[in-house]
Amino acid sequence: MTPLTQWPLAERLTTSRLSLEPLRAEHAPEAFPVFDDTRLHTWTGGKPYTLEELQARYAFQAGGTSPDGSQGWLNWMLRRADDARLAGTVQATLYRTESGEVEASLAWVVGVGHQGRGYAGEAARAMADWLRTRGATSLVAFIHPDHEASAGVARSLGLTPTDEIADGEVRWSDSGR
Repeated sequence: MTPLTQWPLAERLTTSRLSLEPLRAEHAPEAFPVFDDTRLHTWTGGKPYTLEELQARYAFQAGGTSPDGSQGWLNWMLRRADDARLAGTVQATLYRTESGEVEASLAWVVGVGHQGRGYAGEAARAMADWLRTRGATSLVAFIHPDHEASAGVARSLGLTPTDEIADGEVRWSDSGR
């Protein structure tokens, strides 16, 4: 593992059933119907973006870094290999800890019509493995305490819940294993 001097850029990743495509603003029209579902906000709050808001958000995120450069932003769209349909997204926010290590805060969302098939875990595993080869020394995720599906994904990545709560979500961590 090499220490990061600049933030890595998302690259295409593949699993047995998915292609993880680096996010582009052009994904928005295809992604809009997948994410235009209030049920996806049960655990996180908020509401679905309009198509215009989604395009603007994707254009901003696709830049790969926060405006001040203190965070690396990696976002992938999940495309099913069998029919090429978009199914969800995974993302990682990279930042340096007080000790100078690189921590990756992970998140995943799978469209309601694609849930229950293991896509979140499969994509999150591919992302986590890729991040570790790019200098991430620890992984974390913030998960609503009642969201069993996301807790299952976190456990599959080797993360365990901590006592830390942020905005009503439990911080899960691999403790820098």
